Amino acid sequence: MVLFKALVLGALAATAAAKSAVIDLLPSNFNDIVYESGKPTLVEFFAPWCGHCKTLAPVYEELALAFQSHKDKVQIAKVDADAERELGKRFKVQGFPTLKWFDGSTNDPEEYTGGRDIESLTDFIIEKTGVKPKKAQKPPSQVVELHDANFDKEVGGDKHVFVAFTAPWCGHCKTLAPIWEAVAEDFAQDGDILIAKVDAEAKHSKALATAQRVTSYPTIKYFPKGSTEAEIYKEGRTEQAFLDFINDKAGTHRVVGGGLDAVAGTISALDAIVTKFTGGATLSEAAEEAKKEAAAVTDAAQQKHAQYYVRVFDKLNSSEGWATKELARLEGILAKGGIGPSKRDELTSKTNILRKFVKETVERVREEL
Repeated sequence: MVLFKALVLGALAATAAAKSAVIDLLPSNFNDIVYESGKPTLVEFFAPWCGHCKTLAPVYEELALAFQSHKDKVQIAKVDADAERELGKRFKVQGFPTLKWFDGSTNDPEEYTGGRDIESLTDFIIEKTGVKPKKAQKPPSQVVELHDANFDKEVGGDKHVFVAFTAPWCGHCKTLAPIWEAVAEDFAQDGDILIAKVDAEAKHSKALATAQRVTSYPTIKYFPKGSTEAEIYKEGRTEQAFLDFINDKAGTHRVVGGGLDAVAGTISALDAIVTKFTGGATLSEAAEEAKKEAAAVTDAAQQKHAQYYVRVFDKLNSSEGWATKELARLEGILAKGGIGPSKRDELTSKTNILRKFVKETVERVREEL
């Protein structure tokens, strides 16, 4: 039970972040990475809901990429201090984002009070370590640029298309840009979601902007799969607001950072069968009903999830505690990190399904936590 609790705690605390050059710190690895490694480390203490943190995020990622080739000499890391309150309290973090410098030889960090632009942060690290970064390597953009020649090819086909019409001089567009990039990264694993942009004042896009009746910037439009009729987006311009909108329209389950929510992979009809089983129905009856229901699933994306329900029932037939043990194992892998986005999605979906089988146990653990 203690091991299971630890694994559940780790999984609840860890964020399923998209691939990043910034090291994610948890109570379980903080001392090893920051103190025991002997490497100077810049640590950002942030909160997911913090606006200033969201503004800093792409700059901090760029900083980490710039120094990635010198990771044996300096580290760029972050702590979700809203989730890991123990670490925030330990280092007397009172606001977000807070940046602290750990020199690798002493236990007392220095609070960083300089500018939060890439130049200031880079100069600070050079001053502290003498290490000069290579030219920053920005990650490839997941935002697709649309224009007169390719718009009709992308819109109205087999993808949900979310388009931002922008202008180079527009201040609000510049504010939107890093958020838009983050949204595109969040949906990078969803092949039927296209996050795009149009430079409405470029020569090769002016006709398109006129045809779409774009008169102000940024104008954001959503084109459902198979439709050329747009819905103008009028909600908030935060990453979370965009994700909520797309998840609702396209039936996806993304969360900030590119992970999946707690519902991804689950199927309501099969959940109902699991509820019957946990409520007293015999295993053989539930398993047989699950096989029939899984066979009726026609959606290709859901078929593999449906078959996993069947597999769990089969495993329970030979080992009564299999679901609980498997859930703990998979949550442990997710908490440890270091896995690719596709594998992360697969394991997250499986853990969501497994929780349906061991819900009472997990809820009890959470209460104890």
